[in-house]
Amino acid sequence: MNELLKIVTTINYYLSDYILIIFLIGAGLWFTIRTKFVQIRCFKEGLKKVFGDFSMSGGKQKRGISSFQALSTAIAAQVGTGNIIGASGAILTGGPGAIFWMWIIAFFGMATIYAEATLAIKTRKVDENGNVKGGPVYYIIEAFKGRFGKILAGFFAVASILALGFMGGMVQSNSIGSTMENAFGIPAWIVGIVLVAICAVIFLGNVQRLASVTEKIVPVMAILFILGGIVILASRIKFIPETIGMIFKYAFQPQAILGGAFGTAIKIAVSQGAKRGLFSNEAGMGSTPHAHALANVKTPHEQGVVAMIGVFIDTFVVLTLNALVIISTLYTKDGILAKGIIPENIGKANLAQTAFGTLFGEKIGAIFVAVCLFFFAFSTILSWNLFGKINAQYLFGRKNPKLCTIIYSLIALAFVFIGMLVSNDLVWELTDTFNMLMVLPNVVAIVILSGFVAAEAKRAKEEKAKLKTQTKSVEE
Repeated sequence: MNELLKIVTTINYYLSDYILIIFLIGAGLWFTIRTKFVQIRCFKEGLKKVFGDFSMSGGKQKRGISSFQALSTAIAAQVGTGNIIGASGAILTGGPGAIFWMWIIAFFGMATIYAEATLAIKTRKVDENGNVKGGPVYYIIEAFKGRFGKILAGFFAVASILALGFMGGMVQSNSIGSTMENAFGIPAWIVGIVLVAICAVIFLGNVQRLASVTEKIVPVMAILFILGGIVILASRIKFIPETIGMIFKYAFQPQAILGGAFGTAIKIAVSQGAKRGLFSNEAGMGSTPHAHALANVKTPHEQGVVAMIGVFIDTFVVLTLNALVIISTLYTKDGILAKGIIPENIGKANLAQTAFGTLFGEKIGAIFVAVCLFFFAFSTILSWNLFGKINAQYLFGRKNPKLCTIIYSLIALAFVFIGMLVSNDLVWELTDTFNMLMVLPNVVAIVILSGFVAAEAKRAKEEKAKLKTQTKSVEE
């Protein structure tokens, strides 16, 4: 296990420190320019579409799912352990400044995920039974015609099955097990049995069943965590300016808290921000397009702007709130990490619990984070399982999709249980590897098809301007 961890860590070092940063920031900049800053221009429109039609009961859909259900399923995938455990790991390894680089990745990622969602709607298929099929494999084939496109789509499908359906389930259940054991003293294997039983009911159902669950869980879990975070920040209000200042200061002077040479420290801070930013908001990874492809919308642009709000909620609301709680309680003058020295009993698995425990008390803080993380990670397991299932059916389920679903689900359930028992570090590193491998074909394909994305953004802009002119004329 230790030898495997060393090999995987080395692979991740090169992927995250070089390839990932170039691909993610490059794609984000590209789509920001090509769409003329769609994440700023259409942010208000996205908010209106999400909260204007907000409902925790999307109703039965003839095919596919509602736009809000698609967003809930996407957010369920995005808002998971990456927001709590991932952000904690980024801060511990890269310092508070890593959060700044997460913000940068997320800002440009909003344009990237707009591209992913619009292309997912544009290239989706409807089979003879009326079932909607969509996701990166379909726009990869559109971007690269012929055999090469099929090979690249197959590579993405395999990587996503491993990253989301199998390894992803492990990392989420691993985090649930460790926090539950820390909070309640319940052995991880017992939690694993209960979790597997609940997941089995949903895994073997259809997409409408899953969407019905996520549209109810996501709003509740987000509100619960946000309220808890606000209580902590209210008690630490005098430290908020210092907290925000540390994020910006250590983004450019990470060696001041990490030690070592400036070049090494800044590299660690940026790479942690990129790697954990990807795991958190998933923009550019190619996971959430599976959910957005199922949305019942009239135009690709509609779901594109909705998808942007998912990244905003994930990073700029939930993750940022968690980061502010951690930094304001543990890294400020009276905090146990103020000098940058990490005690042996502190790790990414219990950092947030320690932070919330400074006000709520050690026991209540551990319980609060464990409960929130259970819902975060549970909903992520459900969504990632769906995304992996879509790719499993693409590869193996054309003749007998039901049998494919059963076999895939049973394997996925086994991984969920195994995740409770294996090394935390190895699980995270393996998940990072396959997450980053998904990025490569996904980003290349959306860049190749960026002409359509730009045209869709332009069309929507012109229609909006035309409608505004007509409204003005009527009023006059």
